Amino acid sequence: MIRHCLSLKDLTKQEILELLDLSQQIKNKIKSKQDYKPLSGVILGMIFEKPSTRTRLSFEAGMKRLGGDAIFLSPRDIQLGRGETIEDTARVISRYVDIVMIRTFEHSRIERFAQYSTVPVINALTDLLHPCQVLADLLTIKEKLGRIEDIKVAFFGDGNNMANSWIYAAAVLGFELRVATPVDFAPNGVVVKEALELATKSGARIILTNNPEEAAKDADVLYTDVWASMGQEDQKEKKHALMRPYQVNRELVKYANKDYIFMHCLPAHRGEEVEAEVIDDEKHSVIFDEAENRTYAQLATIMNLIGRV
Repeated sequence: MIRHCLSLKDLTKQEILELLDLSQQIKNKIKSKQDYKPLSGVILGMIFEKPSTRTRLSFEAGMKRLGGDAIFLSPRDIQLGRGETIEDTARVISRYVDIVMIRTFEHSRIERFAQYSTVPVINALTDLLHPCQVLADLLTIKEKLGRIEDIKVAFFGDGNNMANSWIYAAAVLGFELRVATPVDFAPNGVVVKEALELATKSGARIILTNNPEEAAKDADVLYTDVWASMGQEDQKEKKHALMRPYQVNRELVKYANKDYIFMHCLPAHRGEEVEAEVIDDEKHSVIFDEAENRTYAQLATIMNLIGRV
């Protein structure tokens, strides 16, 4: 049976912990310049309907470092769901490559692609979820705090794909997550319902609030994302008016644990969702380590899915 990585809810706690351990092993080997080529002969197909600096670089550079190769496919190169159906595109592309990553808009598009693909598919971002980013974030938290159990994570701003992915992560791993958003931009209702059901088994505490100070209180991790994601430019004015109270700034961080870390999936809009002083705080901000860790978390996911562990 072909395994895909479309959502963290499809993984067990043990599987996530093993992926994080493998990510760290890969990082150590790359950093120490070991001759480590477990992906020799493996070709990754990279389908981008949404552009990204970090996603392309982290996947492509990572494949090359471990001896594999990657083929970049932009909207100009293929006509996914337009000139050719998603189902037929999946059947064709999976004849040429060993694994596929897709960065697209509607989550249903990647689900349809995976259904007809004969090779594993990785969700590199949809409007609903961004599991690769959260795996990299968890690796970063483990490095910086020494644990991912018994942590308190606070997310501020838009209840977007990052908020949804953090909700699933908390539900599976069993930590405490507080998501502070305006009422009009709360996380996806289906995601919240599924996560709360998972949380009954894992012991997770998932709190949705409209009070940013309540979310930040004693938090170990402060997390935010842009207020208007790509493709939502028409909502920018409304979102910015509602989300100003959710900015991560010098006043808000005072509520957090004194050893908190600040995280952002990038790109950041300085002065909007986060104050420049917070993002540049060398003691607490880990955003660039977080960005680098995308490579290792994604390589671990690839190796796991194709059986190269």
